[in-house]
Amino acid sequence: MGILYLVGTPIGNLEDISLRALRILREVSLVAAEDTRQTKKLFARYHISTPLISYHEHNKRSRLPYLCTRLEEKDIALVSEAGMPGISDPGYELVCAAIERGFAVVPIPGASALLAALAASGLPTDQFAYVGYLPRRQSDRRRLLTTLREEPRTIVAFESPHRLLRSLQDALEVLGERPIAVARELTKVHEEIWRGSIEQAIAYFTEKPPLGEFTLVIAGVERRRPPVDRETIKEQLLALMDEGMSGKEAVSQIAAATGVSKREIYKILTEVSASLDEDRLDRP
Repeated sequence: MGILYLVGTPIGNLEDISLRALRILREVSLVAAEDTRQTKKLFARYHISTPLISYHEHNKRSRLPYLCTRLEEKDIALVSEAGMPGISDPGYELVCAAIERGFAVVPIPGASALLAALAASGLPTDQFAYVGYLPRRQSDRRRLLTTLREEPRTIVAFESPHRLLRSLQDALEVLGERPIAVARELTKVHEEIWRGSIEQAIAYFTEKPPLGEFTLVIAGVERRRPPVDRETIKEQLLALMDEGMSGKEAVSQIAAATGVSKREIYKILTEVSASLDEDRLDRP
């Protein structure tokens, strides 16, 4: 029984491919490619002669049975036009079919516009929400953006050059003004990562017509900090410490219950400790 390898390929610069990926592409019996023209350029650069077969959005249903039959006996590699196959491309259906039939599916990591743009955006990277390509129709696009209005995580989306300005305008109207990084042509000669606000991005790309493939990295909604009721927190600190709890434990418990930052509560704890010391000094 064969293995389906998901091989990450360059998103622009042909040097962005791993030694493992090159070895797998040479060893498998067949490579299913989303765009054989692009894959042939990669094969020519690295002298790979493995047979190619097209597998894309318009023929994926007819190709699936054949590829699954080939997997019965031999290993196959799947590559997308660029980046990791299975992410916003027809590779997803082949992966599902292979898993359902009991074939091993092995990822060979490679370049990713999503991660490259996120890492260089200057926006929070600890959590993010990837929404793929923004819908073509404005009504669908605005509906999706509406669902993201209260999303606290950084938002990452792909967009084409001829819809970029319309999508930015929709983002401004639906999400409101917020920071954004617009990455285009990543790893290519004309790579650019622009950073600013959504309104500034609209002005910039209106003056400079957008060209190339775009990745948008948009800041999540800024959560407002709850108001700090200092007197209430002081009372809670004193009550918990009277029960035998340490200052550190009391701070953690109050922070978890109120949403107030530990740093702010520690400041109040310092005041409480100082007042307790003064009381002791004033006693006869």
